[in-house]
Amino acid sequence: MPELPEVETTRRGIAPHCEGQTIDQIKVRNGSLRWPVPENIAEQMEGRIIRTVDRRAKYLFLNLDHGTAIIHLGMSGSLRIITDSAPAQKHDHIDLVLNSGVTLRFNDPRRFGCWLWAAPAAAHPLIASLGPEPLSPEFNGRMLFQLSRSKNTPVKAFIMDSHVVVGVGNIYANEALFKAGIHPRRKAGRISLDRYQRLAEAIREILSAAILMGGTTLRDFVNSDGKPGYFAQSLLVYGRTGEPCPECETPLKEIRMSGRSTVYCTRCQR
Repeated sequence: MPELPEVETTRRGIAPHCEGQTIDQIKVRNGSLRWPVPENIAEQMEGRIIRTVDRRAKYLFLNLDHGTAIIHLGMSGSLRIITDSAPAQKHDHIDLVLNSGVTLRFNDPRRFGCWLWAAPAAAHPLIASLGPEPLSPEFNGRMLFQLSRSKNTPVKAFIMDSHVVVGVGNIYANEALFKAGIHPRRKAGRISLDRYQRLAEAIREILSAAILMGGTTLRDFVNSDGKPGYFAQSLLVYGRTGEPCPECETPLKEIRMSGRSTVYCTRCQR
């Protein structure tokens, strides 16, 4: 699934082509996504100017004067900028034709993504209860420490909870916990303030590096120009089960937590 760095990479890729442009037409070829595309989406968007392209958690916002198109890439979705008359392919479900002559094309083979409409976006039920952004000043170790008190939840699940902090998906949770030296199964309420401060800093560093490198190359992910991300080449533990720990050379161990692959070092992470 595209995670926060992949979504931010996409935002940065499409924003220069979309901001300030008028939407001439929206073509919905298949509106049966995770939630149905609103039937009045063309009425809401056609003839309007895209003021800004923003991101909140893993959601992309196309902000118009009177509301916002909320886009989620789901498990396999992508947004591409089409600058020629390339015909739509099987899974190209939505085109946003702009007055500049380019088209913003939404492709989603599994149709787990979404295109919704809200005014304002912050009030939409999918957005209203989200926690802070991990790269914002509001996110820090003290916040994690205070929210975790009396919680028996494993720390990995705790930092992946979007009500606590948004955008820390499975890959980056693995990496951040390794960098902070924290065992993924340790109870969230049993971790000290000092260790949470290290964890918050690790989360910021891991996500910032992934954004700079264009996200992580997964089976389905490509960014807005169709190219893969490259952060996978820098992963320390995820996908490296059985390989030597980069710190102590102990073979990395893999377990399943909530159905997700969890890789860690039995020696370095406590």
